[in-house]
Amino acid sequence: MKENTVYLTKNFENKYTYTGNDLGSVYSKDSTSFRVYAPTAESVILNLYEDGLQGEPYKIVKMEPAENGTYKTVVSGDLHKKYYTYTAKVNGKEREAVDPYAKAAGANGLRGMVVDLRATDPEGFAEEKRPEKINTTDAVIYELHIRDFSMDTSSGMKYKGKYKAFTEEGTVNGDNLKTGVEHIKELGVTHVHLLPSFDYGSVDETKLDVPQYNWGYDPVNYNVPEGSYSTDPFHGEVRIKEFKEMVQALHKSGLCVVMDVVYNHVFDAEEFCYQKIVPGYFFRMNGDTFSDASACGNETASNHLMVRKFMVDSLKYWAEEYHIDGFRFDLMAIHDITTMNEIRKALDEVDENILIYGEGWTAKESMLPKKERALKQYTYRMPGIAAFSDDIRDAVKGSVFEELEKGFVSGEKHLERLIQFGVTGAVGHSQLYRKNVSYKQKIPAPWAAAPSQCVNYTSCHDNYTLWDKLAISNQGKSQEELEAMNKLAIAIILTSQGIPFIHAGEEILRSKPDETKEYGYVEDSFNSSDEINSIKWDTKKEHLDIFSYYQGLIAFRKETKALRLRTKEEIEQYIKFLPIVPGLVSYVIKTEDEEVLIAYNAGKKEVTLELPKGSFGVYVNKIQAGTKILERAENHVVVAPVSAMVLKRN
Repeated sequence: MKENTVYLTKNFENKYTYTGNDLGSVYSKDSTSFRVYAPTAESVILNLYEDGLQGEPYKIVKMEPAENGTYKTVVSGDLHKKYYTYTAKVNGKEREAVDPYAKAAGANGLRGMVVDLRATDPEGFAEEKRPEKINTTDAVIYELHIRDFSMDTSSGMKYKGKYKAFTEEGTVNGDNLKTGVEHIKELGVTHVHLLPSFDYGSVDETKLDVPQYNWGYDPVNYNVPEGSYSTDPFHGEVRIKEFKEMVQALHKSGLCVVMDVVYNHVFDAEEFCYQKIVPGYFFRMNGDTFSDASACGNETASNHLMVRKFMVDSLKYWAEEYHIDGFRFDLMAIHDITTMNEIRKALDEVDENILIYGEGWTAKESMLPKKERALKQYTYRMPGIAAFSDDIRDAVKGSVFEELEKGFVSGEKHLERLIQFGVTGAVGHSQLYRKNVSYKQKIPAPWAAAPSQCVNYTSCHDNYTLWDKLAISNQGKSQEELEAMNKLAIAIILTSQGIPFIHAGEEILRSKPDETKEYGYVEDSFNSSDEINSIKWDTKKEHLDIFSYYQGLIAFRKETKALRLRTKEEIEQYIKFLPIVPGLVSYVIKTEDEEVLIAYNAGKKEVTLELPKGSFGVYVNKIQAGTKILERAENHVVVAPVSAMVLKRN
């Protein structure tokens, strides 16, 4: 199946590729310029409005054809907070559309808004400093939905479901335990990954008194913050300022901010602004049919040069205007490798420490040739870009596509080699690929060129929470047994090479129960209620030992350079896997400065491990984890069933 379009021809690209940086509205107090890409339009009109929703335009301006398929006009006067749209005439049909490059919008994003961005800066925002620079493998990512964060009655936060909840200090639950940003700081992560927070279509911003919920993977305006998270979605400047206040507050707390971005599809393709202005250009089309690699009805065409430019411009805008520290790409393999590399290059010009990672797969078949897709297997072709490791995810707990399937931590056999592969950060190791050895479980080929290209996780917003997956696939097991599996799972993630990633609330055994479901839990809660989705802060006391275990593992990782190696060569040189025993993976990391021994025992019996000569301190066992020595060991150590043990030479 090949894309049926003239838009990929060299003739079209040469004639209609605009390289300027003034698309959209460019504001000054004296005048505002407007430029839109509309190469197939017969005419384009600018409509100016006083209101973001109501009324007729107070002024209509005919735009003039300009360079490379653009239309442009300049309107005199101070247009700050004035709303606008374009009406494009294509093939004799006129359609009104929001500006694809709009930076502000009214409720539901129906009209763009001209904005003086400096007037939206909170006090001190222009001078604020990003958190201290760290290496990519030093990052610990915490994935969070803005509404989930504060909606529960136990959150102790005033601004429930809003950006401003992140600005609240000293919040606690009923047991006087920290919640909100204070909790995240206490946990010790470095990056807060926010589920989509651009303007999305599945929540009606004019009816926020009616319960509504969505994760937000349905873009409408890519460069505008979502209005339902603001205190006033009707005035476009409010959401901008409050988003910036959120970023500023997280930075003040030493936390970097990652945006979850969804450039691979839109909420409603026929109603999307670019489709109205340049029909068929923004998407991959098979004749008049939208290709659908996203399984959401359409897929965008990053290989079209002006779509590629749109993505690059948009990401640079978020990084520069909002001081964003990283981007997570939804269904990244719908995008082409060239575009992803161009994005990395552009963001390096802003700050080379900006994280880029994404899902190295598509949801359905794409029209983009496979060799051009930003697939996980081609991660090595995208320096500075990481992909999620579904290899370690499914090896640890069982496949996300098979509810009852168990993983390594729950006693499934023959997964030791896959755990070892995960430990290497997907770069592989010579010990895993010895000739003339028969493995019952096929080991993936290395797909990362460096551990900084591998994101390790057991759960995220998609599928069941870690706790729910363990409960479903290990029915009949006690609370204590399930907690042991949970601890072992996170110990593997936080001691493996690469970038660890935690789903918010996992550290207090987050669960999404629903008795109406086949297995008693909600698998994908993208549009479930707040009752299902909100973080239950009042469970923190009950699971304080789990929280402390996560906290201790993160602190130990931060203190131990051997867990944060940077190159494939270092992993090959410093890591030595010990002989496999069924249910046991153990290995030594010996650098010039540190010697660490790590064991994961998923078996039902304790295991005695021989130690190298000398004295070792135990920092992680079945019960505790942290930076203080729990006990000392020489000659040998006993690893409890279903537990991790981490030792460091004194």
